[in-house]
Amino acid sequence: MLGACRGPADTSTIPPPSTNDTTLGSGDVFDIRVFNEVALSGTYRVGQDGTIDFPLVGRVNVVGLEPGAVARMLEDALQSRDLLRNPQVSVFVQEYLSKRVSVVGAVSAPGNFPIGTGLTLVQAISLAGGFSDLADRNGTTLSRRVNGEVQRFRVPVDDIVSGHAADLPVGAGDIINVPRRVF
Repeated sequence: MLGACRGPADTSTIPPPSTNDTTLGSGDVFDIRVFNEVALSGTYRVGQDGTIDFPLVGRVNVVGLEPGAVARMLEDALQSRDLLRNPQVSVFVQEYLSKRVSVVGAVSAPGNFPIGTGLTLVQAISLAGGFSDLADRNGTTLSRRVNGEVQRFRVPVDDIVSGHAADLPVGAGDIINVPRRVF
């Protein structure tokens, strides 16, 4: 059974969905498409300083902004500088490298991994090299910030893999802990 781990016996709560933070951060990669302007369209990576260099506009600070806000900002810049009359800009995120999930404990290669679109708990464990021989697979916990408070939820991974439980999407800042079996 999937549930919150407030105390050792409390396993009654299903974790709420992660709040999808879709703001851009350092290292994120995205495409900018300007309708009918191939020379202005391209792929960009957010620099360590939180900016990109956009043709004809220059350095633009995008860190902390939603993709739609970046598109509107570029439309405004292109129009206010009389570069285009009615620019139509779209931003499509390829990789959120600034958003990460941590996988710790009895896995082959613990670490922090970027969250791709639709990454699930089982996929995150796979990114960490899978379970070690000593893993307590059904003792796996997911720690997630809910309403400003970190809560832990037990996740029965064997039940997910066998199709008896649904896999869970993971979000930025989640921590997956795979404990060792007690013999």
